[in-house]
Amino acid sequence: MTATTDVQKISILGKESIHCGFHLVPYIVNTVLTELPASTYILITDSNIAKFYLPAFEKEFRSTLSGLLNGTHARPRFLSYIIPPGETSKSREGKAAVEDFLLLNKCTRDTVILALGGGVVGDLVGFVAATFMRGVRFCQIPTSLLAMVDSSVGGKTAIDTPHGKNLIGAFWQPEFIFIDAALLETLPSREFSNGMAEVVKTAAIWDDSEFNSLESRSAEIFAAIQTPSTNYAGRSEKTRSDAQKLLLSVIIGSISVKAHIVTIDPTEKGLRNLVNFGHSIGHAIEAILTPTILHGECVSIGMILEAELSRQMGILSQVSVGRLTRCLKAYNLPVSLADPRIANLPSAKLITTERLLDIMKVDKKNQGNDKKIVLLSRIGATYEQKASVVPDGLISKTLSESVTVVPGIPSFNPVKMTTPGSKSISNRALVLAALGTGICRLKNLLHSDDTQVMMAALSELKGAKFEWEDGGETLVVHGGNGSLSVPPKGKEIYLGNAGTAARFLTTVCTLVQKPPTGESETTVITGNARMKQRPIGPLVAALRANGSEISYLESDGCLPLSIRPNGLSGGIIQLAASVSSQYVSSVLLCAPYANEPVTLELIGGQVISQPYIDMTVAMMKTFGIEVIRRVEKDTGKLLDIYDIPKGSYQNPSDYSIESDASSATYPLAIAAITGTSCTIQNIGSSSLQGDAKFAREVLERMGCEVNQTATETTVQGPPIGQLKAVEEIDMEVMTDAFLTATVLAAVANGKTRIIGIANQRVKECNRIRAMIDELAKFGVSTNELDDGLEVFGKPVEQLRKGVSVHCYDDHRVAMAFSVLASLVPGTILEEKRCVEKTWPNWWDDLQNKIGLEVKGVELSTPSVSLSSTPLSPKSVILIGMRGSGKTFIGDLAASALRWTFIDADNYFETVHQVGVRQFVHENGWPAFREAETKLLKDLLTEKGHDHVLSLGGGIVETPAARDLLKDWVSSGGLVVHVSRNIGEIIEYLGTEGSRPAYGEPVSEVFERRATWFAECSNHRFINHVEAFADGKIVVDPTDTKRGVREEVSRFFHHISGVSTNLAQNLMPGHRSYFLSLTYPDIMLALPKLEELSAGVDALEVRVDLLRSKEDIEPLGKHIPSETYVADQIAALRRVTSLPIIFTVRTVSEGGAFPDHAQKEAFSLLKLALSLGVEYLDVEMQLPEQTIKQLVARKGATQFIASWHDWSGRLKWNSPEAQAMYNIAAQNGDIVKMVFTASTMQDNFDCQAFALKMNGRPGAKPFIAINMGAVGQLSRILNTTFSPVSHPLQPSRAAPGQISFAQVQKALHLIGELPAKKFYLFGNPIDHSLSPTLHNNAFETLGLPHTYELLETAEVGEDIKNTIASPDFGGASVTIPHKLNIIPLLDQLTPAAKVMGAVNTIIPTNDGATRILVGDNTDWLGIRGSIAARVAVGQIHAALVIGAGGTSRAAIYALNDLGAKVIYVWNRTRSRAEELRTSNLDMNIQVIDELGQWPSGATAPNVIVSTIPASETSFEDEPDRLFYPASLYSYRDGPAIVLDLAYKPVETPLLKLAKMTASNWDTAQGVEVLLQQGYAQFEKWTSRKCPQGIVSRKVWEVYYNRV
Repeated sequence: MTATTDVQKISILGKESIHCGFHLVPYIVNTVLTELPASTYILITDSNIAKFYLPAFEKEFRSTLSGLLNGTHARPRFLSYIIPPGETSKSREGKAAVEDFLLLNKCTRDTVILALGGGVVGDLVGFVAATFMRGVRFCQIPTSLLAMVDSSVGGKTAIDTPHGKNLIGAFWQPEFIFIDAALLETLPSREFSNGMAEVVKTAAIWDDSEFNSLESRSAEIFAAIQTPSTNYAGRSEKTRSDAQKLLLSVIIGSISVKAHIVTIDPTEKGLRNLVNFGHSIGHAIEAILTPTILHGECVSIGMILEAELSRQMGILSQVSVGRLTRCLKAYNLPVSLADPRIANLPSAKLITTERLLDIMKVDKKNQGNDKKIVLLSRIGATYEQKASVVPDGLISKTLSESVTVVPGIPSFNPVKMTTPGSKSISNRALVLAALGTGICRLKNLLHSDDTQVMMAALSELKGAKFEWEDGGETLVVHGGNGSLSVPPKGKEIYLGNAGTAARFLTTVCTLVQKPPTGESETTVITGNARMKQRPIGPLVAALRANGSEISYLESDGCLPLSIRPNGLSGGIIQLAASVSSQYVSSVLLCAPYANEPVTLELIGGQVISQPYIDMTVAMMKTFGIEVIRRVEKDTGKLLDIYDIPKGSYQNPSDYSIESDASSATYPLAIAAITGTSCTIQNIGSSSLQGDAKFAREVLERMGCEVNQTATETTVQGPPIGQLKAVEEIDMEVMTDAFLTATVLAAVANGKTRIIGIANQRVKECNRIRAMIDELAKFGVSTNELDDGLEVFGKPVEQLRKGVSVHCYDDHRVAMAFSVLASLVPGTILEEKRCVEKTWPNWWDDLQNKIGLEVKGVELSTPSVSLSSTPLSPKSVILIGMRGSGKTFIGDLAASALRWTFIDADNYFETVHQVGVRQFVHENGWPAFREAETKLLKDLLTEKGHDHVLSLGGGIVETPAARDLLKDWVSSGGLVVHVSRNIGEIIEYLGTEGSRPAYGEPVSEVFERRATWFAECSNHRFINHVEAFADGKIVVDPTDTKRGVREEVSRFFHHISGVSTNLAQNLMPGHRSYFLSLTYPDIMLALPKLEELSAGVDALEVRVDLLRSKEDIEPLGKHIPSETYVADQIAALRRVTSLPIIFTVRTVSEGGAFPDHAQKEAFSLLKLALSLGVEYLDVEMQLPEQTIKQLVARKGATQFIASWHDWSGRLKWNSPEAQAMYNIAAQNGDIVKMVFTASTMQDNFDCQAFALKMNGRPGAKPFIAINMGAVGQLSRILNTTFSPVSHPLQPSRAAPGQISFAQVQKALHLIGELPAKKFYLFGNPIDHSLSPTLHNNAFETLGLPHTYELLETAEVGEDIKNTIASPDFGGASVTIPHKLNIIPLLDQLTPAAKVMGAVNTIIPTNDGATRILVGDNTDWLGIRGSIAARVAVGQIHAALVIGAGGTSRAAIYALNDLGAKVIYVWNRTRSRAEELRTSNLDMNIQVIDELGQWPSGATAPNVIVSTIPASETSFEDEPDRLFYPASLYSYRDGPAIVLDLAYKPVETPLLKLAKMTASNWDTAQGVEVLLQQGYAQFEKWTSRKCPQGIVSRKVWEVYYNRV
């Protein structure tokens, strides 16, 4: 067998030890046994590789060994050892496990170890070989491309630590490296790409010709790996296919370079550094993203970032950066951290410049604190023959996602430069040359995202072949003469946000030829989220009318499109061209290849951007096709009709692309704004581009001196601050340049009006809106017009400094504001990389060619703003049917958020001075809808932040309004659909008369709008009125009122991100639990929910178990309706604010939801996100695409990525468990793994696995439990979100579930929850209700603690000894010790400091040190009692009676609740004045007489009394404080009086309220005691107090005593 094996040998370190070929197993075994005699041969591999190749090696070794003669020595042994796959095996523990195996099998120093696997196996086994018995022989048999070309060659071995990759290791050369390319046939395509990163890297640093080959032959190389061999084809040279030869040549070429470098520098002293190109930054990225993102993928990004660093330093050209980017993309590798594969990962949020730089400190190449990076000088060569020292500042600038421009005069003034090639001309030239016949050399092609997208798409359509000359300066296009093919099945053409490519390629794809049978039948073109919103409808409509079959795959009028290869019919094509001239150019460019000559008629109003159409026509003529534009015979007027003959483009041998005129506006504008000079070469009066007119028609009119020749433009700006406003500029012929004009107008003297730019609303973003919103941040006023805007300039010194500009991922926005940044200090440009669309090296050129310093900036959060207040949250919009409760909900939401509420109907009446009903009557519905849409646009502009906007029910009736709402959602805003039962709405509308009648049945209106409400909103609030009406479901007397208020507050705080409603106990060091509700109808649980949920941190709704009375399908087949599920969630929300975990558990994972119903499960999970649930349980067995779509929509919701194994097959110490964890950690915020226990050891294994995973840096919360009775111990030991049940439930959600109280008792028994003692310090305290409160709470929750009284006259030794005791858990403090206790404490909370007194002592731990914290919860007791009756922000005025310590707490509480004014009355006015002066930041007014308020002031709707009731009366009695009835003069809404006295049960103040005013609620002092006690209990135990049970006991004791 070996005689027919042909191998190619590569020398390294003077020995031909690298052997390359195909199907080498027999050859390897023979070579090892012959060349490396040993007593034991051990093959080590991982479980993934073992199933493919281990049997073949075992068979060959045993066969060969059995044929050996024994002689006088024992026959050698062959052993194998399998490790778990993945980077986590490459650890100290993994190494120890291998070494233990070797020792257990009595291996000696003559042992030979074979490493069969990828880089992990090779690195780990090599390090074992280097250290076992002080070094044994080993061989590398790499199975991945990455290992073949990189880690197996050179003798570097290592393991990882939590501090970084490969930090512990040794140089240990293998005896042989066997490169069996046949092993790659089972390699997943992603792993092949992973290896190609190293292949590309090697060519980039060493061999430009090899790079050229990789660049131009990517499709062939990919095809080579996808062509499996049969019957050992390729083992001998004569049986080797062309694909195999190509693949082997790529591998050998890359290995040869590394072998040469290693031979010269075996221990990495200098030259060998070069193979680390891309690794300095790549390894830092990998340290954060591993194991989700592969090594080669991280290095690919690292290469681009390090190439950009070279470009920034002036060492490398953008051409080389562009070529490197294109080459890596061709092998499906990411080139940016913005790549969706990375950006969508939760761990991507951990990538910051500071963290990357910190990780890069630990790099073997570094010299002390100096970081060393390999710098490219060109493709195929490095700047130095070693890694170069690079300052942190330069690295930081490259890594930062944002930049700031340091204002000043350009140091290179007068500037003379050339801008990159025109994007418009580049894209047209690519299409023309690709469709043409012959070879065309394109010079000065723009190297940018857009052109890369276009080239990639044309390559995927097999429309042309591309190669580079002149070091990448010239693109050679081999035209395909219109021959185009459908891409392979499943392959979509992804265009990102490249609008030009999307529009041109839509028509190009109609020219595709029909494929052979069995191939994909359509071409699919798609893009990113913004591209899927940009219009393409008019072009599609025209092509459809001409016979093309084009389908929308998502939203009508936008990508993605599916296009059948039917050809372009030709003849008359009518096209609406008022939105984009690119539609016209798209048809023009492809028209010669139609079946018939084309007559293109432009219809639908004024044609936009005519110069770009003229550009297309002129370029077509250069390529041999002359387009005739018709003229009117009588007048000679040009008509919008074009005649295009049939034909084929004839490629000119060379075509030079003009520099980009739009880009030229930025350096010219910098000259204008800074009073300096700039000359742009290759752009002049003869330009094809309309934007070349910018200098003459804009800058000259603004006061600049302009000199323009046919090929050059020079601008000299006026002195700073002397730019002139222009009354009106029509920029229809240069629309892209309007952004540059706008920023100049911002500092010009007066108002500038810019028109003719309506199409800019449908570019990369709504550019008009973007400029208005971002200029507002600087304090610049604007006015939006139908086709433009007005800018009211300001002196530069009046502009706001330190503004953070959101760039909307739009290159033109970023570069335009960089002009303004050259004058305004502190301006930050977010999303700096968006300039890569047209001028990738703009920030480098700004510094290196213009002379303005650019610095990197790391932002914690991008502003994504639509307002002049960049840090304020975006307004929330409410939509829904009239009568759904939008106004009621919106008012409550605004109060809770402390925002402003606006009802659009009322706002409409204010603006138009007429009610809606009358307006419709006088003007009709169409006029109203138009006015309503205009009003919405104004509201979004003027009230875009810190508002809750309630819109009319019919706002969704018009496409324009729907687009505004959808744009709001896509830009990060919240649109909430408020829904209500249709029957209730109809009943309500029968009595409501302020709006005009529908003129059709309400139910039909409801059905028509339902889809629109859904598509325009990203959240849904169910106004669940019916179930709570008339007290049908009431848990306590205030529940109905409080439940709605609390739910509105929770919902809007959570979805807006103002204050997310997440479980606080998920933090390390705490235990958290959730109750799994198993009711088919949650309504049944509501009356006893407080008892059910005692102690838990969240509630799990098992959606798969829900079923209404009408549902009859058996378990495992039933799917609850979305309506039923939504109503259940809404009902639950009204009685609890606990976070909800939304779970749809499938049958295969132990639930009741059908396994096959993945589409229905996805719909329910999306529903949960719209309802704003806090946690979503996502089964990792769902399709990957489904999970990705959910991640993209998650908002404030956290994901629990879950696995459930009921089989009992999976074990915690298995490789599968590790792999499952890695997948879940990649997708979730919380990881959940549930196995089935069969022995007690399974629980210990579970705990060990959890401890290991939790010990990882940045580990996520981890739920690790076993099911079954045997597995109950794992539930007790689990610390994160342990699922619990309750005896009152109809069933347990899973076998082995126990209650919260049972878990606490078990924890106490095993020593995990020691009993603590809590106390009340004070005197006298024998009648205190606190022991009743806390001891009942402890008992209910199963906690082993006790609460006792410690009555002392002073703060003496008794108290000191008590608080020093190890079992001291905390204490309440009352008079007379609230002040004297303070010296014994280590810290005071802000509340305790403000009130100057302590009523609660909380022991905490700071590492090994115990810290006693003093707090004051009196204010929380007062706050809780008030907030239960009056919403936050709805306290118009409040009165505090008294001026003692408790009054301070009352004032603190009232201020926290948003009281607008607080009146204080005290017998001694001076004491009241002290309160006022000590709280100057609050609106406190001292009054002299109760019931008398300042003139014109609002009477209070909250009253708090802090004085003894025995001293008061509502009758005029001597020596008693008289309460007049005028105290309760407020009658306009909810009001509450709170008397802090405990006795009598009904104090005079409370009795007077009941006698005087029905809208006034009353609360006793015992209620405040309860509320503050609840707060104390939670601060001590981190558990919510079971309030219902506790309060009933306390009230019972209280009433018995009084």
